[in-house]
Amino acid sequence: MYVCICNAVTEKDIHRAVKQGVSSIDQLSEQTSVSLRCGSCQSRACKVLETALANPSIT
Repeated sequence: MYVCICNAVTEKDIHRAVKQGVSSIDQLSEQTSVSLRCGSCQSRACKVLETALANPSIT
């Protein structure tokens, strides 16, 4: 499912980023460009990031 429509970032992309060592929204934005345009996805991106950090085996 898309989290960021502006930059076509999916939940799977966020989980993949966590597996590669991302642990903050700033790092996630750097790696995936999530939340860099309009910013309306930041809340959802943070929730998906928290889930991915808590359960890194889920994709």
